[in-house]
Order: sequence, then C-alpha cells, then structure tokens
Amino acid sequence: MTTPFDENETPHKSGFFARLRSSFLTGIVVILPIAMTIWLVWTFVGWVDGFVLPLIPSTIQPEKYIGINLRGVGMIIFLIFTILVGWIAKGLMGRSLLRFAENLVSRMPVVRSIYSGVKQIAETVFAQTERSFEKACLIEYPRRGIWAIGFISTNAKGEVAYTAATTSPLMSVFVPTTPNPTSGFLLFFPKDDIIELDMSVEDAAKLVISAGLVYPNPKDPTQPPEE
Repeated sequence: MTTPFDENETPHKSGFFARLRSSFLTGIVVILPIAMTIWLVWTFVGWVDGFVLPLIPSTIQPEKYIGINLRGVGMIIFLIFTILVGWIAKGLMGRSLLRFAENLVSRMPVVRSIYSGVKQIAETVFAQTERSFEKACLIEYPRRGIWAIGFISTNAKGEVAYTAATTSPLMSVFVPTTPNPTSGFLLFFPKDDIIELDMSVEDAAKLVISAGLVYPNPKDPTQPPEE
C-alpha cells in the first residue's frame, strides 16, 4: 500500500535521475569528440616520432640535449624535412633529380607498381589543384523514386559526352558511400536530372558520413527551425 508521501516522492526521484542521466549523456557528447581528437593526435605524433627519431644519429639525438624524451620533436623534424624537400623539388635541379629517380624506379618491375600506386594516392589526397567538387546535388539512384547525395565534379567531355544520346549535357557525378565517402561510384547524369543543393560540399559529406544523422542548418524560411 502506497502512502501519499511515496506518491509525491516517486516523480521527484525519477525526475532527478532523468536529469542526471541527461547531464551525463550531454557530458559524453561534449567530452568524447575532444578526447578522441586529442588521443588520435597524440598517437599520430608518437607514431611519427617512433619512425623519425631512430633515423637520427645518436650523437645528435634531441633527447641527449633536452634531457627528456619530448614527444613531438620527431614531428617537427619531419615537417622541416618535408618542407625542405618540397622547396628543392620545385627548383630546376630538384625536378631534374626527381625525373631521374622516377625513370630509375620505372625500370624496376615490382617497385614501380608500388611507387606509382602510392604516388597516385598521395597526389589525390594532398595535391592542391583545381580538381574539386563544385556542388552537392540530389540524384535518383539506384532507381527512380530513390534519392542519393552526389557531388558534381565537371561536365562530361570527349567520347563520354558525345556517345550518350541525351537531350541535355551530361554531368559527371560522384556518389559516395556511407560511412566512407572516399569510395563510391562515378555516374553520368543529364543536367536536367540533377537537383543542385544549397548546402556546401562539406555539409553534404558530413551528412553522408553520419548516415543521415547530422543535417546542416535549414536555409528554407518555410522550414521550421530545429529545436
């Protein structure tokens, strides 16, 4: 048999624990990204240190002069070395040496395959060129009535453009996969079948990576704001 005291106390306790649970989950949402970012950066810097520092002669090891194994010294040395190599490679002598080295590598059966593959990946990821996605868009894929996020890269050219019989110009669209947007499909759509979105390419990529959980702020004034 419950008393009036018990009836009044139960909602109070449940409300108190619900607020504690909500605060705990909010704290997790705030702390987890920061902690993961710090851990990943710390681990990456340690990995670079472990790779670079053993290559330095023991007589000039930074630890010998600093007195402690300071994390990040190898990372700094790697950055300075990489900038120096890039600066030399931009010069006439550097380009000549690079061409000579690449010609030498191209004569090695196994090494040339590894080198060309790694070089292609590095140029795709790090090279700052004009090759970038122009707009985010919606396309009907893999069939009519099903919509997918895509990235417009450029107008189709050459044989692809004039071979396909379409009433409007063909556009090359990259359709990423979830949760890894670096893999996907290169598809060609008539321009009339593409709906361009106002959201940026970065926001569209976040939408793909999060599997539809992270939406950009709505820009449509008729759409109610998020609570």
